[in-house]
Amino acid sequence: MFLVSNEPLDPFAGDPEDPAAELAQLDSAEDLELLEPLSLREREEILAELGDLDVFRTLLEPRGYRGLVVDCEGCAEPHYFDWDLLAGNLRHLLDEGRTRVHEPAFAPDPACYVSWEYARGFADGVYEASAASEADTR
Repeated sequence: MFLVSNEPLDPFAGDPEDPAAELAQLDSAEDLELLEPLSLREREEILAELGDLDVFRTLLEPRGYRGLVVDCEGCAEPHYFDWDLLAGNLRHLLDEGRTRVHEPAFAPDPACYVSWEYARGFADGVYEASAASEADTR
């Protein structure tokens, strides 16, 4: 059976010189055992975020937006995520119970990314305009 992954492909998969190979060794078996599984509420929140992300992409990608910018608490820098990468990260969190190691994108164009809050407001505005238009045609 052939499985299709929605996550971006690892360009170093199978490469013995993979620069990130040492990172996997930093996760000791003890650390992984201490990791608590996601609660039902956390899983529901991630699924809701995946649904929101799909709506945001549908509305914003045709307007030239490549994804979302997220302020990272860990490194205090904005991280620019393309739609597929962000969805893959959320699915990984859902499946594994933890996020992946991340680095800022190389030279992203900030004008091509919006915040989660902006995307939410845009989607809400489209919904309200659609509802108002629908009410006017009745």
